[in-house]
Parts: sequence; C-alpha cells; structure tokens
Amino acid sequence: MALKMKNRLKTEEIRSFFDCMNMSTIYIFSGLGVDRRVFDPIDFGNLDVEFIDWIKPLENETLENYAFRISKNITAENAILIGLSFGGMVAVEISKIIKLKKIILIASAKNKFELPLLYRITGKIKLNRIIPNVILKHHSFLANWFFGISSANDKRLLKNILNDTDPRFLKWAVNQIVIWKNASYPANCLHIHGNKDRLIPIKNIKADFVIENGGHFMAVNKAKEIEKILKRILK
Repeated sequence: MALKMKNRLKTEEIRSFFDCMNMSTIYIFSGLGVDRRVFDPIDFGNLDVEFIDWIKPLENETLENYAFRISKNITAENAILIGLSFGGMVAVEISKIIKLKKIILIASAKNKFELPLLYRITGKIKLNRIIPNVILKHHSFLANWFFGISSANDKRLLKNILNDTDPRFLKWAVNQIVIWKNASYPANCLHIHGNKDRLIPIKNIKADFVIENGGHFMAVNKAKEIEKILKRILK
C-alpha cells in the first residue's frame, strides 16, 4: 500500500514537472489610459504571467518601431500575448516581429477596419493633434460613459489611473490609434469583446467570445466572465 502511494506521488510529481515545462509565459499589455490595475480582479492562478510596462515613445516614433522596441521584453519562446484595448494593437504589431503561440485581444481591434470610421477620419485630418493633453487626462461623466462604468469604485479606479498616466504617452498613443495602418488579420488570434463597448463598438468586430453588457472597462466589472474564458483558452 505504501509502495503504491509512493509510486502515485512520484507519477504526480513527474506530470507536474512536464506541465510546467509545457507552460507558456503569458505577457500582458494593458490599455491606453489604464494600467495593470484593471487586471487585479482576474485570477490567473498558477499561470506564468508577466505584465509589460509601457516604455516612453521616441519623438515621432511609429507604432511599428515602438512595438519592435518593447518586444525586447518578451524573452520566452512560444509566448502568449494578452492585449487590452491599445495593448491589443501593440500585440498585433509584435506578432509581425516574433513568433507567438497565441494572441488574446480584450476590448481591442485586430486591424484598422475594426476601429470606428470616425477615428480614421480624425487621423486623416489630424484633428487629434489639436486636443490638449488636459482633456485626454480629464476624468468626467463622459469618460465614465465611454468606458461603460457606473459604480463608485470603478469611477475612482479610472480617475486614479488617468491621473497616473503620462500625458505625453497618452497623446502619442491616441495619435497611433487614429493613424493605425494595419490591415491584416493576425494568426493564432482570439478576440474577447463586450457587446456594449462604446469606444470600439462590436458592430465592426469579429469576436470569438462576446461578453454580454460588457463595456470598455469589462476587465474590471466583468472580470469573472473574462476569467472563465481565459481559463478555457489557456488550459
């Protein structure tokens, strides 16, 4: 009996070892105007997760070049990228540079055609360049509406994150969104989107998983639904 128990424990240790060997590192890119705090409600369990902090863009830097520079932080082979909002766009650009096992987009866009036409028009006439930084960082009822939040805690979190966001990075990133040129569909990509997203409406999105009543802040207020989907994808 003791020998059987010992053999079973040894088998479980070996299985656990190979499970760890096969586990891909998951790199997470947060969105524009938000940071890793929005992922706090999501339990990633024992998955190997690393959050990538934004780096300062160079003067007049393109999104393609920025993606190349920040991709240096992805050191594991066969990595999985999770990108939220603007972070998803960065993940798409990185997928053109390095080989990835999988890309998971949350409340994001796979190419420029999934962004609202208004954004692209804004980029063409360069309307975004005349918007003062203070407006981009200003927390108001409009910001709450666009992000789809109503609770006091969510409003407080968004306000704190906006206050902590570098205005120069914010201005640069908004410009990259409205002039994004990518027209291709990334390989090995899965897309999670909310059907109430006001910043990137679902009417333009080919989503693999739809979160009911999910807005652009759904990583926070629809965390459990997203967590279930991620566990299915990543198991």
